[in-house]
Amino acid sequence: MSLYQVTDGVAIVTLNRPPLNTLGLPLRRHLADALYAAMTDTTVLAVVVTGAGRGFSGGGDITEFDLPCGNQEPAPRALFDRLEACTKPVVAAMHGMALGGGLELALACHARVAHAATQVGLPEVHLGLVPGAGGTQRLPRLVGVEKALNMILSGSSHSAASLGDSGLFDLITEGDVVNEAVALARKLGDEVASGRSPRRTGTLPCHMDNAQAFTAFARATLKTPLGGSPAPKACIDCVEAAALQPFAQGMDRETEIFRSLAGGEQFAALRHVFLAERTATHIVDSPTVPARTIKQAGVIGGGTMGSGISMALANAGISVLLVERDSRALERALKTIHEHYEGLKKRGKLTPEVASARVALITGAVDYDGLADADLVIEAVFEDLDIKRQVFERLDAVAKPGAILASNTSMLDIDHIAAFTRRPADVLGLHFFSPAHVMKLLEVVRGAHTAPDVLSSAMALARKIGKTAVVSGVCEGFIGNRMFEAYMMQAGLLLDEGALPHQVDSAMERWGMAMGPFRINDMAGNDLAAKIRAARIERDPTRVYSGTFDAVVAMGRHGQKVGRGWYDHIPGQRAPALSAEVQAAVVAHSQQLGLQRRTIGAEEIVDRLLLALANEGFKILEEGIAQRASDIDVVYTSGYGFPRWRGGPMFQAEQRGLADVLATMKRFSVGPAYQRADHFWRPASLLVRLATSGDSLRHLNKTETP
Repeated sequence: MSLYQVTDGVAIVTLNRPPLNTLGLPLRRHLADALYAAMTDTTVLAVVVTGAGRGFSGGGDITEFDLPCGNQEPAPRALFDRLEACTKPVVAAMHGMALGGGLELALACHARVAHAATQVGLPEVHLGLVPGAGGTQRLPRLVGVEKALNMILSGSSHSAASLGDSGLFDLITEGDVVNEAVALARKLGDEVASGRSPRRTGTLPCHMDNAQAFTAFARATLKTPLGGSPAPKACIDCVEAAALQPFAQGMDRETEIFRSLAGGEQFAALRHVFLAERTATHIVDSPTVPARTIKQAGVIGGGTMGSGISMALANAGISVLLVERDSRALERALKTIHEHYEGLKKRGKLTPEVASARVALITGAVDYDGLADADLVIEAVFEDLDIKRQVFERLDAVAKPGAILASNTSMLDIDHIAAFTRRPADVLGLHFFSPAHVMKLLEVVRGAHTAPDVLSSAMALARKIGKTAVVSGVCEGFIGNRMFEAYMMQAGLLLDEGALPHQVDSAMERWGMAMGPFRINDMAGNDLAAKIRAARIERDPTRVYSGTFDAVVAMGRHGQKVGRGWYDHIPGQRAPALSAEVQAAVVAHSQQLGLQRRTIGAEEIVDRLLLALANEGFKILEEGIAQRASDIDVVYTSGYGFPRWRGGPMFQAEQRGLADVLATMKRFSVGPAYQRADHFWRPASLLVRLATSGDSLRHLNKTETP
């Protein structure tokens, strides 16, 4: 767990808990034992603490947070207090990363030496917490109240080089960080031997003129979604305590707030999503095999999606050949890409050199010849199976053996697409979300014949381009869009019964969704949704949609792109405006159906839409489309605007209680005859089994995780 050696009067303690040296109980005990050994060894004048492998320390072990070992001694706060109180100087030698508890450990040391590329930060706010082991009290004493608060509230990581003049580090080096730290430790050891005390962070002053006014301003400017995490405000409270109270009282305040948040529902949800994203990288029922090398890629189709995919690849240093049907379309696509990078350069987001390098990685062509050397080709053309057949038949003839052939389809059958080639093992789905260079989610669709190394290559690619990847089986709409159809079906039926579009959107947004269902439709295009709906009804005439969807399209209200959809989209006005025309059409449709409109409260709106998602999620699980329940939550929190602090639709169902989910669905199963509510709300057999047995999705997740 930790390595201990003494060289010329300096004890070097190496944290060794791969892969990130997280500070779980075993490592904390080893560190405590090493510090005791150093303090009681008369030959030791000073101590250096460093990390093995990839970095100094990735922080606390989040898996311990709800286990007894999470609070067992030495707990992080007590251990770091003990370290700071050491009579011999302790120097942190930092490389790789020092995040969360890892940075708090370094803050408690008497000096800090960092490699220039070391990433440091306190990301706890993203988990709905405050730093709980002295971060809010020690950091302001080193870098000042304002800078500390900005770092804590952002939760972002920063390179040591960018913090060179902050006061956080005693030395930043491009050389061997341990050697530099040992040299500094010897110097400090000699000073202590001559009668000086180590420089303890907790004893440093933390003063700011008008600190209360500053923190009051910070609270007033917080942009927290309605019902969102209380962690940002709590961070301000803790830093204010650092500025206004003695160190010990500030530490007590931090501990009190941390424990309060750690016992809350939002931390449970955020922790669930954090762990779910890590678990999603494990592929069930697939051998661990090396990934194929991907250095050159091709993208077919230069529209919004194809251009975005090209930029996502180029941003990761992968060269891209973008293929369009003609020179005019290609010129338009390359111009869009160039303008994007020019915009980033002008806003200072990229240096001119980086922007130019990324533009240079994307070249264009109007034929497939240049794809012969590609390691990966991603098709991003229209959602038409015949068009995709033509593309994959041509790719099959041109692409080299071993090239991965991927479709960006959002709903078509990957196995049908793979059958257009003589190499179905090399084919899979890579469903990006628009804009592809921004959105984090990537659904990796495993076909019946997809080879294990093709699947592992897709997951490795996702990591390289900064995506959150989830493996899906083959079905219409995969995980996300299949569930979203049920969500939209209920949204429309609510309009028939008495709700108006803005009431449905408002209820969901106040609950925490980034955007309500009708605003989403306006953004995506109501005409596109109409085509998808028509195709689904053709395959399954029993599906029931509200006629208001088609009524809006018939009025030419196709969405934001034409300035008119469920809302009026006025140029220069960010918020959509209510449409009297649409509201009249909604009411008229209810009259055509012979329905007596009723008042529908926000609670019913939220319940019907969330439970529609969850029930479809249970069906996806029992069919084996999703590997595990937590993967479904990752899809929705990463790609569909589901609030992370709610944990995802499956987590929400579990928190509510599956028996109550069943009871509520049963109430909803009685409705207007045309809706076939009893059919829509028929519960998935897995949901019934778990609710009846008292088993949990959490247990199901664990049994399905390698």
